[in-house]
Amino acid sequence: MKPQDIPFEALRGTGPEVQAIEFPYRRSADQDAATPARHPVVVVGAGPAGLSLAIDLAQRGQPVVVLDNDYRLSIGSRAICFSKRALEIWDRLGVAPRMVDKGVSWNVGKVFFHDQQVYQFNLLPEDGHLQPAFINLQQYYAEAYLVERALQLPLIDIRWHNKVTAVTPRAEGALVSIDTPEGAYQLDADWLVACDGSRSPVRAMLGLESKGRIFQDRFLIADVKMQADFPTERWFWFDPPFHPHQSVLLHRQPDNVWRIDFQLGWDADPEEEKKPENILPRVRALLGHDAQFELEWASVYTFACLRMDRFVHGRVIFAGDSAHGVSPFGARGANSGVQDTENLAWKLDWLLKGRASEALLATYGPEREYAADENILNSTRATDFITPKSEISRLFRDATLDLAREHEFARRLVNSGRLSVPATLHGSVLNTPDVDAFAAPRQVPGAVLLDAPVRRPEGQDSWLLRELGADFTLLCFGPVPAWAAGLPHVKAIGIGHDLLDPQGLVAQRLDAQPGTAYLIRPDQHVSARWRAPTEAAVRAALATATAAVTAAATAA
Repeated sequence: MKPQDIPFEALRGTGPEVQAIEFPYRRSADQDAATPARHPVVVVGAGPAGLSLAIDLAQRGQPVVVLDNDYRLSIGSRAICFSKRALEIWDRLGVAPRMVDKGVSWNVGKVFFHDQQVYQFNLLPEDGHLQPAFINLQQYYAEAYLVERALQLPLIDIRWHNKVTAVTPRAEGALVSIDTPEGAYQLDADWLVACDGSRSPVRAMLGLESKGRIFQDRFLIADVKMQADFPTERWFWFDPPFHPHQSVLLHRQPDNVWRIDFQLGWDADPEEEKKPENILPRVRALLGHDAQFELEWASVYTFACLRMDRFVHGRVIFAGDSAHGVSPFGARGANSGVQDTENLAWKLDWLLKGRASEALLATYGPEREYAADENILNSTRATDFITPKSEISRLFRDATLDLAREHEFARRLVNSGRLSVPATLHGSVLNTPDVDAFAAPRQVPGAVLLDAPVRRPEGQDSWLLRELGADFTLLCFGPVPAWAAGLPHVKAIGIGHDLLDPQGLVAQRLDAQPGTAYLIRPDQHVSARWRAPTEAAVRAALATATAAVTAAATAA
């Protein structure tokens, strides 16, 4: 399938045109093979996570087969809030500029109690970042840009109308049974990655499950199209007069579409609440009875925070919503799924190229399970605050909101959905602990490297994250040591030499002095840092970051 086979000119239109894009079924040569064809990586699911993984692997030179049982993009806006970190990942994959251009960028959120504003916050108060804190963009646009990018990469084979019906784990992979409009066939996958959503058929086929907590409350999502002069901000109401005793969230999307979330309560009938005659009065209560708007899409959902016990099961790996799920407030679902795939892609690539053992790939599970637990904890706390389950907890919440009007300490207790930030992988076995003192707590080993403006010596402006290597990067503040040229799979950059720091933000954010060095992983997490590194120290950190130390210990 080639890009010209798909009517991507619809992307210049609005939602209805984009959602109408259909991807044709194409018969694969694998369907005529006498025995199941073997592929190094097979991904199930062409959503944001599956497509991001496929693009990342293909850009690293790995062929990928993507199986999807559908032939269209997501219906309805679904996930709409994409975080700075997801955009940084997608920038590396070649799609972020289009997403930012189409999306609605925002940094400011406001919290209301009854009919009064309690306070506001800014998610990115400092300058010097390429990406905004968040964009709002309907999921079907994000998927469309990802599909278009994937079709530009010849190593990606997306197979629409290919429904996985069975998975049989094997010692060296998995046998995948697939149904198509022209009959069934099978594939052998060295590695099978399930990115097939919260109801993951692959998870069910293997007899696995996600465990956790389902909250007894329901929310209505209503996407309405209207002309409005509201600012581009996140507005959250607790107990507003137009929807008493419940909460409401308002967000702007592209194409003059606005997302409104109404808390309904556990006793609400989902099918009744989705009927237009029941949605329209709620929207008019918020906007005014004379407001002109069109209802585009609606859905009713229940809060749940769940995850699988383990994300890696032999040669079958789970990522995104198939591995974990959180409540929508906080935008932690799709964003954490994209971060899963970034963590997985480089490790799988290194394994397939023979650079690392399965000990490296095994660290995907603990690292992303830790991140999932952090997301679930934050999402659970937000849900408990938004939906108090007793009169005492409601009194505490309301008193907190009252105090937050005047007192900073109370604002820290208000939780209308703490928004997604990347996890710092504090306990990862791939980290090399600090041996020197640093005053940069946001850049400890395990943290994602902060972006900053840089300038190439020839005068071209750029960004730090864009200048990193595809594998490891050694950032040296000052000249690059001569021994760095012999480090395998490492791009060495001298800040102040190979890249200039025109505003001093790189040095400031990393608490760097002349001689300081940072070792950055392929997924842009800090691996180690030193005030005065030696070749031996850097090589030891590389061995740790690629699990070579773990593999050697296991072999011994």
